[in-house]
Amino acid sequence: MTIKVVRGNPTPEELAAALAVVRARAAAASAMPSGAPAPRASWSDPARIAGRLLPQPGPTAWSRTYWPGA
Repeated sequence: MTIKVVRGNPTPEELAAALAVVRARAAAASAMPSGAPAPRASWSDPARIAGRLLPQPGPTAWSRTYWPGA
């Protein structure tokens, strides 16, 4: 694996930190079995918001339609 800095002048500490992140990601990707699906992020799970109640009708209901938790 070759990493090349194309812009800027990173310090040795910044370069080491960036390299550590890249190597950790590569190690995690190689450790995952090839047939296993990628894990889904919890923020994209529709069940996350299914338990919330819908806003009740009323004079200010329009302000609560977009943000169910507000």
